[in-house]
Amino acid sequence: MSAALLAASALVLASCSGKGRISGVIEGAGDSEVVVALLNVNALENIDTLRTDSKGHYSVSMDVQKGCPEFVYLYRNGVRVAALLLENGARLRVESDTLGHFSVEGSREAELYASVENDYNAFLAKMDSLALEGDNAGLNRTYVDYYRGRLKFMAENPYSLANVPVLYQTLASGLPLFSRDTDAIYYTNVCDSLETVYPDSRYVKSLRKTARERGNLMNLNYRIRNAEQVAFPEISLPDLRGKEVKLSGVEGKLVMLYFWAMTPQMKMFNVDQLLPIYEEFHKKGLEIYSVALEADKTAWASVVRGQKLPWINVCDIRQEASPLLSLYNVTSLPYAFFIKDGAMMEVKVGNAEEIRKMLAQQL
Repeated sequence: MSAALLAASALVLASCSGKGRISGVIEGAGDSEVVVALLNVNALENIDTLRTDSKGHYSVSMDVQKGCPEFVYLYRNGVRVAALLLENGARLRVESDTLGHFSVEGSREAELYASVENDYNAFLAKMDSLALEGDNAGLNRTYVDYYRGRLKFMAENPYSLANVPVLYQTLASGLPLFSRDTDAIYYTNVCDSLETVYPDSRYVKSLRKTARERGNLMNLNYRIRNAEQVAFPEISLPDLRGKEVKLSGVEGKLVMLYFWAMTPQMKMFNVDQLLPIYEEFHKKGLEIYSVALEADKTAWASVVRGQKLPWINVCDIRQEASPLLSLYNVTSLPYAFFIKDGAMMEVKVGNAEEIRKMLAQQL
């Protein structure tokens, strides 16, 4: 190999100790350029360009931190000719053709990852063929078989970093292979295993973030599917004792949802207007769910206790950043809504007298 080729092959990917080496041949490539790309969590970065000799041979070594294998990809004329998992101290031998078929020897991790990529490419090719034939039954069967095969692969190789790209595989349409809510369990299980072997790997750290996000989404969707159906956005906020109180759990023939802030005028309204209304209509079935938009919970609690407000009092410390304001289209404070028989009433009241008149009609 020429001195120029050797110099071009000396790559430094990170300021860390230890080398990994890749040597290979691209059948039919001749003297040509090969782009070396590194996976930076979720994006490829071209880090160097090599030249093969007249017979398509090349060689490259690079720094790879111990315990942090790297995903390395080789491209010729825009075609990926190798997908490699390179470990510290590994010496990989790669055979490729110009169409993207390849095999690798030299480490179990690299060989496992090569099988992952080759199986994935074969799967996509078969799905494309079945789609052209219009064989929907075949498409479904092939998808299910491949999905189960990936689960088997991960179960048989729980400590292989090759599991990470498996979890991010997509169909030709862009739909993730693991798209179901419950697939979040596999992200978590794989991550738990990999963290015992590769705790410092950036790929494992990124997978942990994804696992948390998928887990949170799974839990949210579960709560949505199993939640009681209500005709208004749910609110669940802490009361004076710090206990979460749900709006949907409030009992009463008529529930007044009341948004306010601790301005002098609104504090006076509580005592001078709202309290007499409550005392008059509570025995007839009125209940008030009062949401104070106040960051200082201690000051809010002091006001509520000092005014001896008898209805349900909760506090939203997010104030104007509260998503409840947009959910309920609250444009000014104070603001009141009324819920009857589990549904929001389409009524507008502008002052205490209008509230009293409406309650007299309804109760």
